[in-house]
Amino acid sequence: MINHDKLAPIIAGYKTYFSRHWEGEKYKWEAIQHFQDNWDLEAENFAEMFKQATAKTGNLLTARNFYPRNMIINYAQADGEATRSMFRALFDESKDLARRIREFQASTKAINEKYNDGSWKNHYQSTNAISTYLWLRYPDKYYIYKYDLFRAGAEALSADDMPKKDGFPASVIAGFRMYDEICQVLSADEELKTMIRQALTPSCYPDPAMRTATIDFGYYLANFYQEEDSERKYWWLTADPKAWTFSELEKGGEQKFTLYNEKGNKRRIFQNYLDVKVGDLVIGYEANPAKKLVALGQISQASDGKTIRFQKNEDLPAPITYQELKQAPELKEMEFFANPYGSLFKLTKEEYDFLIDMIREENSLHETALHEKAFGGKAYSKEDFLDEVYMTADRYDSLEALVRNKRNVILQGPPGVGKTFTAKRLAYAMMGQVDEARIKMVQFHQNYSYEDFVMGYRPDGTGFKLTDGIFYRFCQTAAGHPDQEYFFIIDEINRGNMSKIFGELLMLIEKDYRGTEITLAYSGSPFSVPDNLYIIGMMNTADRSLAMIDYALRRRFSFFDLGPGFDSEGFTKYQRSLANKTFDRLINQVKILNEEIAEDRSLGTGFRIGHSYFCGREEIGADEGWIRSLVDFDLIPMLNEYWFDEPAKRDRWEINLRGVFDD
Repeated sequence: MINHDKLAPIIAGYKTYFSRHWEGEKYKWEAIQHFQDNWDLEAENFAEMFKQATAKTGNLLTARNFYPRNMIINYAQADGEATRSMFRALFDESKDLARRIREFQASTKAINEKYNDGSWKNHYQSTNAISTYLWLRYPDKYYIYKYDLFRAGAEALSADDMPKKDGFPASVIAGFRMYDEICQVLSADEELKTMIRQALTPSCYPDPAMRTATIDFGYYLANFYQEEDSERKYWWLTADPKAWTFSELEKGGEQKFTLYNEKGNKRRIFQNYLDVKVGDLVIGYEANPAKKLVALGQISQASDGKTIRFQKNEDLPAPITYQELKQAPELKEMEFFANPYGSLFKLTKEEYDFLIDMIREENSLHETALHEKAFGGKAYSKEDFLDEVYMTADRYDSLEALVRNKRNVILQGPPGVGKTFTAKRLAYAMMGQVDEARIKMVQFHQNYSYEDFVMGYRPDGTGFKLTDGIFYRFCQTAAGHPDQEYFFIIDEINRGNMSKIFGELLMLIEKDYRGTEITLAYSGSPFSVPDNLYIIGMMNTADRSLAMIDYALRRRFSFFDLGPGFDSEGFTKYQRSLANKTFDRLINQVKILNEEIAEDRSLGTGFRIGHSYFCGREEIGADEGWIRSLVDFDLIPMLNEYWFDEPAKRDRWEINLRGVFDD
């Protein structure tokens, strides 16, 4: 139930506002009509049909960092029939709505996993996107669900059932019930119905059930209604990390700001403190420990000449990092970016709207991630790790405990033991799901530098520009999401000059110094490595060119040995599944060969042959051609390098390996 006494003045305000925003919003009615005219579930080319039918949806299905429409087109091009079946099931009104939403997301995820070549970062099929499809198909029954819009409406109208940020179908259905109640009141308002009817053009859907009008009303309520106060202002408020943070404030909690500092001097941009008034909207920013937008609120007490008060209305489930903000050209003229010293900065209406759009899109992606995690998603467990990585359960437990305790670990071993494969799947298992967005991988080399890694000046066409490096950016991202784990993976870590690459950050990666700030050499700004960031390096012990390991590397990392996994339960199961006697004979010979390599004083265990050379044949099998190629072009050339000065040993093992093909 909603408070109808509160609804009446908002409807009056909407009527006044309607003509002013109609030209910018009528595309919603046009989008429905265009969809209705072009939708054909049985079209021969489903991808082209969907592309055409949704061509006028604009930012409803395509916005900054939010691409549900494009992903459906990609899926339809990869597998038109599977995508067609998804929509057939979604639009089947004989089935429960919650079930249809869950099944649509599960089907999307299955297609994404099957056809993704690594270029599709997210399927973007949130409840917002799915509700948009339903609204386009059945515009007299459904609404577009957006959490923040529905939440704003529920708060303004004192609704009994507040929407939740969980991204679950139940929240969508509860939101639809509230909009049904609003729609019933709007439909009884003949003056409003006449206004809309007269504004509609032949390209617009007639909207007899007033569902799209209700969506538009909800957008007005969330974004523009404030007792029709045309003087509303918008502010960017930076928390003082030495005194308080937004996370310390409960919803509805207030924070007082003095107009003069403890020395009695006026605050910077003093006029801003004088200009605020009750009801002004505020975006909350924290500069420490990570630079990010974290909250929304409003001014609750205007200036009395000494103080003002801010009230927090909402935490952001998906904070926006400073790095993301800085990349938006629409914000480059913002008062805060011109000179960030101070607490309270002006925002234009356009800047505020742009920031809110960014927040909505990030929240939509966050909602999708929550839904996937709750309903299985692409979960990844210790058991999944042991199925793919040929390691014992005890060794896995030791490795995970080492990473969590030390924060920095190097996986070292001979070629072919799957160091990179292991590193990524260890990250998946520790996160509990496959999430490439929380993993960053680089490869060190002799010319890799601090400027590449942390920060440095780079040419930008007209001169040189101070540019953030890959590790700096990833640390900012991780710090912006402290409740999640992030993994920075470095291949060939011993090939880089650690002191040169990390510079002053070399100390900060140590566990005991995580979160400790130092001043960066180039920018002069404070920086710290967050505690939720793990660094996993890989090192090939058979690399003769790297006999010495930097002591700085030794002291700050723990080393975990990876060896051939031929005797592990996983590899044994894999070997049995191939059912190939030649392959079995080859594996037996390689085991014996590894024993001899380990005992060789000029080589040792770090030069043994790893199991990954023999993997990846689950689906196509181990035919003799592949096995011969493996022997001729991988194993024998390696032995030629190992025993280039011992031809008798090399020749003996060449005979042994080729002998596996003799019956």
